[in-house]
Amino acid sequence: MRVDIWLSCLLSATAVPLACATAASTDVLEEVIVTATWREQPLVDTPASVTVLDRQALRDGGVQHFEDVLTAVPNLHWAGGTSRPRYFQLRGIGELEQYEGAPNPSVGFLIDDIDFSGIGMPATLFDVDRVEVLRGPQGMRYGANALAGLIVMRGAAPANELGLLTEGSFADYGTSSLSAVATGPAESLDSAWRIGVQRYRSDGFRRDAYLGRDDTNDRDELTARAKWRWQPSDSTTVDLTWLHTDLDNGYDGWSIDNTRRSLADRPGKDSMQADGASVRIETSVLSVGDLTVIASGANSDSENSYDGDWGNAQSWAPYTYDYFYRSLRDRQTRSLEVRLGSHIANADKQSIGWLIGAYGMNLDEQLRETSVGEYVDPDPVFGFADTSDDFLDSDYSASNVALFGQMDGAFAERWRWTAGARAEQRDADYREAGSDATRDADESERDRMWGAQASLSYALDDHRNVFGSVSRGYKAGGFNLGEGANLVARFGRENLTSLEAGIKSQSADARLYWDVTVFQMWRENPQVRTGDQEVRGDPNSYVFYTDNAKRGTNRGIETSLRWQPASTLQLGGSVALLHSSIEGYLYGNEPVPAREAPHAPEYQLSLNATWRHPQGWMARVDAYAQDDFYFDVSPNDQRASGYELVHLKAGYEAAAWSAYVWMRNVFDEDYVIRGFYFGNEPPMFENKRYTQLGEPRQIGVTARWEF
Repeated sequence: MRVDIWLSCLLSATAVPLACATAASTDVLEEVIVTATWREQPLVDTPASVTVLDRQALRDGGVQHFEDVLTAVPNLHWAGGTSRPRYFQLRGIGELEQYEGAPNPSVGFLIDDIDFSGIGMPATLFDVDRVEVLRGPQGMRYGANALAGLIVMRGAAPANELGLLTEGSFADYGTSSLSAVATGPAESLDSAWRIGVQRYRSDGFRRDAYLGRDDTNDRDELTARAKWRWQPSDSTTVDLTWLHTDLDNGYDGWSIDNTRRSLADRPGKDSMQADGASVRIETSVLSVGDLTVIASGANSDSENSYDGDWGNAQSWAPYTYDYFYRSLRDRQTRSLEVRLGSHIANADKQSIGWLIGAYGMNLDEQLRETSVGEYVDPDPVFGFADTSDDFLDSDYSASNVALFGQMDGAFAERWRWTAGARAEQRDADYREAGSDATRDADESERDRMWGAQASLSYALDDHRNVFGSVSRGYKAGGFNLGEGANLVARFGRENLTSLEAGIKSQSADARLYWDVTVFQMWRENPQVRTGDQEVRGDPNSYVFYTDNAKRGTNRGIETSLRWQPASTLQLGGSVALLHSSIEGYLYGNEPVPAREAPHAPEYQLSLNATWRHPQGWMARVDAYAQDDFYFDVSPNDQRASGYELVHLKAGYEAAAWSAYVWMRNVFDEDYVIRGFYFGNEPPMFENKRYTQLGEPRQIGVTARWEF
């Protein structure tokens, strides 16, 4: 669908709300507070490029998962190949997949202070209060795991009054969900609590024609949260959080003809069971300052498996061609952060604020990969046959220790500055043993890294701020595993320097907020993830490995807007422009010409309009468009086409209940979320483009009751 068509659709959808709006309204935009930084502050005063999706935005724009709303975040993209988004790219930097062990993410991902970087599947929207996305290197805040940026999700906090909430949804493709939340005080313990659980099911959006099933790509997702807030004094708060997710999802995502019609005889799984907990203590230490202690831990078990040949005996006859891949991954993370800073509320704004802290994290991951299969040509033209029965067991551990500090203050009444630095050491150990003894390995590596950040902001008036900042981020080196180690055994550390400048403005009547940020980033030794098929006719022999290019650049513009033109209408949107380049990369011994980074579209456009009538009626339209993008680095030179999506929602909201009807992907757009280029069809096994499609049109209803 052309851009002019969906823009016309958006304008027509907002015409009725505009006609109903009352110009004399006194309603204003709610103030947005950024909490993912070390000190909470209004968005308009934050000298960084940040997007905050609050509870209302998540309810209006989402259905079930972070996947539903991430298009509202400028310069945020994701790579498919899984049942739910796991791998994110910010400003064109991030992972595309991780089949092997030794995780080394570029985008940090936290849920209630629990680290899920590189495994974003647990990011369901159930009872989530806000999502904050900090773009650009966050080496100061989260170190080696946040070279490109940081995504932070926070569940709703316990309430001091008794409350109950239930919600149910039904949609086509066998989709249903049911959830319940209870919250209230425990006054005798100076505490409040909150507990909730949700079960979501769907057949998925594909049909396995060979097995005659509609559920081989199904979703069966359980999410449970519990929170306890203890306030023993006015100056001390202790938050305890427990999170359990069980995403028992099928995986049958690829077809020889690049449709949603599968012929697989052995569909796979993309499942993850995760348990995480965190404790956050915030207290005042006499006149010294404010102390924050955050401890967290998580255990996750996941399976990623698939039918390697994407077919069955009938579809490949007279050839015997049958492959299957499975990886079982166990991951444990433990972290502790302690920081002490000057009191936030300073009567004298000319005084210098300070913050010092220490951070430690340990990650352990055990992975078992199995690959089985057989190819036989009954009348061999090339004399080729293959039998696969391989396994690879690996054990990876990494420990990160960091010290950091920051100072901030004012030159004059309207000038503010911040400056800080972080030093980090990462020790990693890796062991592997496989069916081929020559692949056994025992490796260790130590990286000492540092990051820094400095910013300067100027208040044009009480409602407008301009800022500039320079920051340095870093990402540790590591090992390639299995066959990839035969190509490139190790890859080096990457460093990134970023310059940003921007303006943030909120109108005096608090009805309009907008911001614009321009950025330029220089990557030193950028880590490049690539791969190739080692054995013709064996789809499981596609080897992934990481190498370093010489340099890379990423530059662009990000802008967002929220506008309340009338009491009944709110408009919003964002525009992101991005130019990325990777230079000085050798594929084998062959130089690769400079080109864009993968999954880095040059433009993204998001618009939304929400109308709410005083009598309770509401309607919302979301529209999104993006440019085409590369699937991968060389030798994969294929691109996904740009696309546009439109989502609609309408309903009625009363004091204690609400009901909605919604439609996702209104025009049933076929759009690509991941692609590969390799040989997977006998007997010639010629390289061919294979793509995975995003979700088709879906229609559903949701009802919510609150007491």
